[in-house]
This record gives sequence, C-alpha cells and structure tokens, in this order.
Amino acid sequence: MNINLELIDELRKRANVSYEEAKAALEKCNGNILEALVYLEKQNKVKSEEDNSLLTKMKKLLAKGNSTKFIVKKKENIAISVPVTLAGVVTVVAPHITILSLGIALIAGYRIKFEGKNGENMKVNKTFDKISVAVDTAKKKLTEDDASK
Repeated sequence: MNINLELIDELRKRANVSYEEAKAALEKCNGNILEALVYLEKQNKVKSEEDNSLLTKMKKLLAKGNSTKFIVKKKENIAISVPVTLAGVVTVVAPHITILSLGIALIAGYRIKFEGKNGENMKVNKTFDKISVAVDTAKKKLTEDDASK
C-alpha cells in the first residue's frame, strides 16, 4: 500500500508519535492504520483516552500551578511566596481583600512577580513591572504636589 501524508497525519492524531515514527509504523504494517496503532500501542506511544480527559487536564494545570510561585517582595526581601494555586484560591474566595492587599503592597513599594519551577521569569512579570512603575510615578507626583503646598 502507498503510504502518504494523509495516512501519516491520521496516525499522528491517534498516537503520540513523530512523522518518522508514524511512517515507520505504517511501513511495518503495510499501510494498515489499525495494525500500526496496535504496533505503537505495544511500544506505549499511543495516547490513551484518559490523557484527554478533563480530570487529567485539571491535574496537569494543578501541578503547573503548584510549581509556579506567586511572589511579593520589596527589593530582595520576600514578603510572600506561595504557589499560584493557593493565590488563585484566595483570590476566588476573597477577591476584594486580595485586590485591596495587592494595591496596598504596590503603594508600599512591593513588587509582584511570578516565578516558574526552575526560577524562570514569566511574561506576565513585564505587566506587573509596568504597573509598579506607574504606581511609583503616581506616588512621586502626589508627594511632590503635597511638598509644594
């Protein structure tokens, strides 16, 4: 049987394999997708139905949230360092208190940042840096206006 890109793409949709692995499996199984899936399943390369379930996705999201830290710090002194999962739960349970607390922290000169499990910086930190700069600028203008009166 002629192995073409459509067969390879179909096999890749159903199994967690590269183009090369899909092509090799189809060649070994004479272009029969079912036999190729069985062959790949024996090698533990086929995605199970469970992998696509909501529960599995929630577990992955929870694991990522637990490995990512929400940090509030002033200069190098860390005031709060908690998993993003906990910060999210607190925000859902008490959103008004959370927003008020973060506002007060920014006014007091604290910085907010998120840090991945390997200490990597996250894109959202640029936004929080801009917010911190805006709050600092507004604070300076207010104190300058008060000093000039």
